Order: sequence, then C-alpha cells, then structure tokens
Amino acid sequence: MANALALSRLLQLASPMLPVGAYCYSQGLEWAIESGEVKDVASAQAWISDSLQIYQARFELPVLYRLYQAWQAADLDAVQAWDSFYQAGRDTAEGWAETRQMGYSLRRLLNDLKPMSETLVAQVNTLASPAFPTLYAAIAQHWQIAPEQALHGYVWGWLENQASAAMKTVPLGQVAGQTILLAMGAQLPQVVADAMALPDDAMSNFNPLLSIAGCQHETQYSRLFRS
Repeated sequence: MANALALSRLLQLASPMLPVGAYCYSQGLEWAIESGEVKDVASAQAWISDSLQIYQARFELPVLYRLYQAWQAADLDAVQAWDSFYQAGRDTAEGWAETRQMGYSLRRLLNDLKPMSETLVAQVNTLASPAFPTLYAAIAQHWQIAPEQALHGYVWGWLENQASAAMKTVPLGQVAGQTILLAMGAQLPQVVADAMALPDDAMSNFNPLLSIAGCQHETQYSRLFRS
C-alpha cells in the first residue's frame, strides 16, 4: 500500500497538471526549430536525445539526486549549496529565470496544499528563490518516493514537455510525438541509473549548442515559449 501511494504521489508530482508552468518553456528547442536545426520527427528526436544524454544525465539529474539526499538527511546547508550550484549551472538568463519561476510556483502550491508537513513548509520557506529541482526533491523525499523513481518521474516530465514543444512548433502530429516518447522513454532507466552513479567531479552542464540555443531564443522575434 505504501508503494502504491508513493506511485500516486509521483504521478501527481510529475503530471502536466502540476501548476508550475512547465508547458511555457522549450529550453532552446523553439530556437532550434526556428533556425532549421529541428525540422521533422528524426531531427526533433536527435535534439531531445542529445539534451537528455549530455545535459540531463550529466548535470540536472545528478544534482536532483544530491538534493534528494540532502533533504533526506535534513541538511539544509547542503540543500542550499546544491541549489546554488544548480542555479549557477543555468547558463542563460531565460534558463535561470525559468527554474526560479517554476520553483516559486511550486513553493506557493506547497504552502497552499492541505494537509502538508508544517516542518517541510517551514524549511522550504527559509530558502531564497529556490530552483524547481530543489523543491521537487523536497516533496519527493517527504512523500517517500524512492530516489530512482523520483528522478525517473522528473526526467519523464521534461521529456514530455520537449515532445509537446516539438509537436506544437515544428509542427508534428500526435503519432510523431508518441514515437519520440516511445523511443526516448526506453533510454530513461539507464540515464537515471547513470545519473545516480555519477561522481561529483564528473558532473557537467557543458552543452554548447543547448547554451547557444538558449541565448539565441532570448532575442528571437517570434516565439510561443518563454525559453
């Protein structure tokens, strides 16, 4: 029963219905489409796969895992340190603003949810402008979602948003979107396992094309997304 409840909580936390505005962001994918780098299902899948393997697996997911561990140990100094590390790694103005805005929305939701742990809410409220993964990790740990499953749900939500952005902007059809999700979803178990095993000194946000896409998107004339 406990595992079933944790699954329900994970589905809630990773759901597109979570009111944090994730659907507003493409994380540079919209510029890749505007520039012609992404133009069909094959190029969309290649772009998303590279972002998954180079950025998510080597930076965002390993940081999320460490944030989960810090919350689990009730080590707020470590939480703050990894939150700062993550925010420093968001190397475009849009990317940095995105994670802080989603973090703000998730914290506001956490304060509004009843019943919720007063201790957790109080701890979260001590953080100054936390990033989205910081609060995601706090809630996942509080709801006793296993770390592997928490990471899997997080990266699935990212993948779903990327596929949705491609479907809206290339545009691609529903079948094409599901084709991307089916192919990319098969990579997630290994990506999560690798992220959890990655040592600190191997972590890196180095993905030049993704950074360029984010910077170019900031001055893109016509756009649907905020990043």
